[in-house]
Order: sequence, then C-alpha cells, then structure tokens
Amino acid sequence: MLDAASWAGRLGGDKFLAQTYHRSYAHIPGAADTAGLFSWDDLNRIIATQRLEPPRLRLSVDGEMVPTHRYAIPTTNRRAVTWSRIQPSDFHAQLRDGASLVLDAVEKIHPAVGAAAEGLARCLGTSVQANVYASWTEREGFGRHWDDHDVVVVQLHGSKRWRLWGMTREAPTFRDVESPEEEPEGDPVADLVLSPGDVLYLPRGWWHAVTADQGTESLHLTFGTVTHTGADLMLWVVDQLRASLALRRDIPRFGSLAEQADFTDALRREVADMMADPRLVERWAESIDTTDVGHAIPSLPYVDGLPARGEITVKLTAPRGRLTANREQGTVTFSAAGTAWDFAESAAPALGTLLTNQPTTLGEMADSAGLEVKDVAELVSVLIDGHAVAVVGTAL
Repeated sequence: MLDAASWAGRLGGDKFLAQTYHRSYAHIPGAADTAGLFSWDDLNRIIATQRLEPPRLRLSVDGEMVPTHRYAIPTTNRRAVTWSRIQPSDFHAQLRDGASLVLDAVEKIHPAVGAAAEGLARCLGTSVQANVYASWTEREGFGRHWDDHDVVVVQLHGSKRWRLWGMTREAPTFRDVESPEEEPEGDPVADLVLSPGDVLYLPRGWWHAVTADQGTESLHLTFGTVTHTGADLMLWVVDQLRASLALRRDIPRFGSLAEQADFTDALRREVADMMADPRLVERWAESIDTTDVGHAIPSLPYVDGLPARGEITVKLTAPRGRLTANREQGTVTFSAAGTAWDFAESAAPALGTLLTNQPTTLGEMADSAGLEVKDVAELVSVLIDGHAVAVVGTAL
C-alpha cells in the first residue's frame, strides 16, 4: 500500500526531501509494490464503463493528439445525450501504429490509485493527480518535452525508456513570462529503462523523451504534483493582509505623486512586516494543509447524523489536517477542509485517529479516547457536515 509513510520510505525519506526534491531526478529501482495498484484489466474496465471524453481519455503520437473520430464514434441515447464510444478495432489500430494512451485523473475513479495519490499528497504536502500512460511501440507519443510540475512515475507493466535532459529555464511555471529556450543539445544526462516496480522522480522543467522500445507493451502511472512557488506565497500574504486598512484603501490613481508615494509606502511596510516573520513559511504550510478541501464524499444513507453504531467506518476526506491543543481553555482545535472546530480535550485521541487518513470505525475512535460511541458519532457528524469526514463503510 502506497500510503504517506510508504512513499516516504520508498523515495528516500528526509534525504530525498533535503537533497533531491525540486533539485534533481531520482531513479529508485524496485521501490514500489505494484500488486493490486492498477492493471490492464482495470484499464479495460474503465474504458468500457466510463464516458471519458477527450482530453480525459486521449491518444497522442509525435506530440499531437489523435482526432477522436479515428477511434471512436458519437453515440446518442434516447435522452439526446451524446458521447464518444470507443471502437475497439480502430482503437487497437491506433495504438498498434504508435499512439500512446493517456487517462487523466484516474485517482478519481480507481480506489487503489486514489489511496496512492492521497499518500503521496500527504508525504509531499501538496495536491496530486494520477494519470495512466500505455504505449506499445518505440514511436514517441509526446516528443521531447518538459512539464510545469514535478512527477513521480511508477512502472506497472512492461518496460519504458526515459531519456532525461536538464532544464533550459530554471523553475518554469504554467503562468510564466517566457517559455524555456529551445530544446537542449547534446546527449541526455540519463538514459533509463524502467521495469515493473521502478520509481522515477523528475522535477518540473526537465526535458524528457519516453518510448516503449524494449519490445513489450508498457503501462505506467504518473503522479503529478501541484507546484507552490514564491508567487503563491505572495498571493497568500496578500490574502492575510486584507484586514489591513492600507490594503483596503482605494488606489489614489488621480492623486498627486506624493499621495501615490505615501500609498505605496504604506503597502510596502505592511508586506515587509509580515515577510519579516521567520515562521512565515510554516504559517503558510499550516494554512494550505488545513484549507485543502480534498474530495467531497457523501455519507449516504446517513443524511441526518450518524447512529451510535461502532462498526460504521469513517475517514478524513481532506489530505491533511491539524489538531491543536488549547490547554488554558481545556479544548482542542481540529482544522481541516477549510474549517476549524473546537472540541473538549478528551476528544483529542479520537480526532487523532482521523489524522492518520486511514479508515477507522466509530468504535475504534471511542476506545482510543475512552468515550461512548454515541458521543463519537455526534462529534463525527459535525465533521461530516463540514465536509471534512465521510462514511466509507456503512455496516448496513
């Protein structure tokens, strides 16, 4: 199981975070246990049962997307809803001739991949999307290119060749003032073949070319991480300062130069004072951890609170949360999914079980805190109403 602790161990723990993350690539052979993670059967089932319109499901060859009409036909039901239905023979022909298959955001529709994406998100402190890639030939699906986000690749089946080049523009972003320079010249800095269970970490901006040229079909998962830059930190700082009068005042567009200078000086002082806080990055990290809304999951059939049944299983829906003790008040604050709640100090052990992000029963939560199941059910019902927790096992 690729939970947060497992990801940390497989990637290299603190050494990876301190020396590799955002800095250089890392190839970790045999690092991932792929049993039960994602298979060809899973891919076939999803394609057969889901309405996956491009670009969610797409084929690409030589850096260009294959037109949908070459492998699917529009289908309309009696309610006039139209979607593209895959034609297996045409679909197979495109793949056989060199197209690569991409399925985006598979963590939304496959529980094991969703759990792995959630574990990586907790490990790295950022949101994660998982895409599936399948290839059959040495023809490149996407050409030599770079991504504006870091990726963690897990090879599932067969082999895939990755040729890597460094950055031609340091730390490129999605919203950038210019694109990286022309493609890098010379030999790649690494020429790797990933086998099942191998993991590859690649920072954003690194050029790479990928082919299935080892004589076997290839299936892999790419976990893409959301980038957090200095620009994001500054946007957060501005949000924190919106209560300040200096930021609420109107810009003196038609004022004198002296008035305009006084206005910008006031803004500069507010920002400078906040930026002088040595714990600013920690405060930002706590904020994004506790405001990430995660996945909105209903808790049917319990629309009017949870019954006091110890076997009901619940789980935190946000990837990260915080539990803070308020010793003077004798309370604890549970923060997740953009909301904070104050509970009695005695509830801390029960709330702590939720922060592991593993499914837990009301009975286990009650036992951990020495509480009655009905009290835990009431507590969790409050968190369900706040979209921070969901029932994942009804026990009906």
